This record gives sequence, C-alpha cells and structure tokens, in this order.
Amino acid sequence: MKGIINVLKPPGMTSHDVVAFLRKLINTKKIGHGGTLDPAAAGVLPVFIGKATKAIEFFEITDKEYIAEMVLGITTNTGDSEGSVLKISRVNVDIEMINRVFLEFTGKIEQIPPMYSAVRYKGRKLYELARQGITVERNPRTVEIKALELLHFEENTLTFRTICSKGTYIRTLCEDIGKRLGCGAYLSYLVRTRAGLFGINKAYTIEEIEQNVDDSNLEKMIIPIDEGLAFLPAVKIDEQGKNSLSSGSVLYSDLSHKICDFVRVYCEDVFIGIAKAEKFDKTSRLRIVKTFL
Repeated sequence: MKGIINVLKPPGMTSHDVVAFLRKLINTKKIGHGGTLDPAAAGVLPVFIGKATKAIEFFEITDKEYIAEMVLGITTNTGDSEGSVLKISRVNVDIEMINRVFLEFTGKIEQIPPMYSAVRYKGRKLYELARQGITVERNPRTVEIKALELLHFEENTLTFRTICSKGTYIRTLCEDIGKRLGCGAYLSYLVRTRAGLFGINKAYTIEEIEQNVDDSNLEKMIIPIDEGLAFLPAVKIDEQGKNSLSSGSVLYSDLSHKICDFVRVYCEDVFIGIAKAEKFDKTSRLRIVKTFL
C-alpha cells in the first residue's frame, strides 16, 4: 500500500496520535504526516503511507492556509488558550487599525519560535524546557505571510484567514500582532483549511476512515503520490531514460523550459519518481533523487 490520505485532524489529538492510530488501524508500519498541527488545532493533516513517506520532504515546502481566531487584550505563557494568563490589558482598536497592522505583517517577516514548540535546543525540544520553567534564547526565522485577511471583529475577538510559508507559527503571529496593536493577544482557535493541494473540503474524519476500513473501502481514500505532488512540474522520458535514472546516473536532455528545483518524472504515463532539473553548461541535466518504482 502506498499513497496519501487527507485526514481531518480533530482537536485534542496530536499529529503523532493520528499517525499512531492509522498505523494500527491499517496495520502499516511505514507512515508519516506532512506537517505538524498543534494538539488543540484542527484541520488538514496529509498522512503518507508506504513508499509515499519518501515524498514528505518535498511536500513540506508547500504553503499552508489557516482560519484563526485571536483574543485581544490577554497574553498567555503559551501564546494560545492552553496556557496561563500572564497579563490583561485594555483594548482600544478598530477595524481600520487592525487592517493597517495586518498589512505590516504581510510579506516576509521575522519570527522567533515560541518556547512551547517542538524546535530543538541542544538536543531537547523547547516545550520540554518550557515545562521546567526554563527559557532559552532562540534565533529568529524568516517566514512569508502571503495573505492576511480580517474576516470578523467583535468584542475584542477577531477571526482572520492567512496563507503562509512552511515554518510559520500562527500563535507567534497572533502574539506579534497583539504587541503591535498595543494590547497583547493569544490564539484562541485554529483550523488548517489547506496544506499544499489538500483542502479541508475533501478531508476524511477519523470516524470516516474507520468506517471505510471496516467496509474494505480504504483504497478509495488513497491519493496517488504524484497527485499529492502535482505542484511540481512534470517531465516525460523514454524507456532508455528510465533505465538511466533507475541506475542512479544522470540523464542529459533539453530541459531549458522546465528548470526548477524538483520535477515529477514519468515514463509512458507511469510515475517513476522525483528528480532535480539543473542547468549544466549549455544544456540541462535531470538527476534522480527519489524513486517510487
């Protein structure tokens, strides 16, 4: 079995919990997810099965889309509703001010990873240190906020939609926006509505997956590996080229119009794997990096 299941993760389960549940349900050891969601968050969690796990590293670079709710005037030690309240402040903002600040946070910005995160510091996860009351210095990271749209604002609570790059912390985004508004804020609810090409409207709940397994309909939920990577350009090669790639050698060809980091490779409409298309002197080369034969 190989492919991807678009899972609708419920609040209360960690991403690891979802993987462990599916590993047991479908009796498959080789399984992983395409991007961690906080335990309290819900939404799209693509799960890769069998040989599809080799594609996770390419999928993780895709954009994510979220619907988030944040409460102004309150800060917590975790940046979300799970933490302890640190400070309560007076809120004096309006929609015009919020939209103006949203514009300031659109584009490439610097974020400092929160202490309550899985980022490692000297071999230990930050949240492990945070639970012991230890705070360490973290280096800022550059992320990109590609869209930031206010959806609703009422009684110090606002809902917004955002599209962002890999590695963006929505909790940190809420905290930083709250600081810029002068009142502080925390993330109160989060739903991931899209991860790469996977949307929430076509995601399966845990209960639906269980039912399909009981009904022996698991295959209908499995998305082919190459469909999950359809954001990568496709390149077709002949049988001779397939043999060259399969043996690990480099295939030289005219790829000048398709130069990019990675491409999907097909031979006679059969997905072979992922290769890197590179400029080489006056021509181009296709170097295989992952095969799925």
